[in-house]
Amino acid sequence: MTEKIVLQNKEFEWGKRTYIMGVLNVTPDSFSDGGQFNTLDAALTQAEKMLAAGVDIIDIGGQSTRPGSEQISLDEELNRVIPVVELLRSQPNELANIPLSIDTTRANVAQAAIEAGADLINDISGATFEPEILSVVAKLDVPIVLMHIRGTPKTMQQLTDYQDLIGEISQFFQERIQAAKTAGIDPKNIILDPGIGFAKTYEQNLEILRHLPKLKSLGFPLLVGPSRKSFIGHILNEKDPQKRVWGTAAACVAAIVGSGDILRVHDVKEMVDVCRVADAIYRV
Repeated sequence: MTEKIVLQNKEFEWGKRTYIMGVLNVTPDSFSDGGQFNTLDAALTQAEKMLAAGVDIIDIGGQSTRPGSEQISLDEELNRVIPVVELLRSQPNELANIPLSIDTTRANVAQAAIEAGADLINDISGATFEPEILSVVAKLDVPIVLMHIRGTPKTMQQLTDYQDLIGEISQFFQERIQAAKTAGIDPKNIILDPGIGFAKTYEQNLEILRHLPKLKSLGFPLLVGPSRKSFIGHILNEKDPQKRVWGTAAACVAAIVGSGDILRVHDVKEMVDVCRVADAIYRV
């Protein structure tokens, strides 16, 4: 696996420690925090809180990917995310230099966001919704997270029938890695995400967390996103996603034990503490 990448002069040295990607949903309808941060002032305040809490990357998303969600127009997505990127990059403090990720499946949004100052692309479709996003990423020479999904957020929870869950995710990754390389993407710029909660049942999410080392054996950094997901609510009998903080913490520790490299979370302050302790125990 590649030793490291550099974003905004910040080194990400894979395997050395766990990196925290903080979620900044600038949407009215995300499953956990929809509508909380969909004004520029609210987004800025939340970004400042994450920075103070020790976040490593801020992941900005303008399109909800909760189960059943409808896709918004290209213009709407651009209007939600680009002003936030520009605002964060214009700050007279450390926020101007925090690595920014854009959670999008669209090539045009990826292009505009990187040009506005973002650093990497987080594509929940593994570059299957708009394959041309791969050539955009290759041209811009930025990292891309390729996530496993079946169907779309609207249909994915009807597509959870696997014969060999880990094997099929691995096969999907191998195909997407090859597509990325064919498009000209440097392998050091590829990060994989098994897609917890995306076309997965409760039991399948747990299976992924148990078998992360098998996915890590493909030789790329792993991003894991268990934060506040419904499988945690199922275990805890907790319907409110915002009350799943410590269940998320347990899932994050499991991801670290399984050699996850980046954790995508909502509760940055708590998960930074969790990861520091888990790293001290497991990353020897």
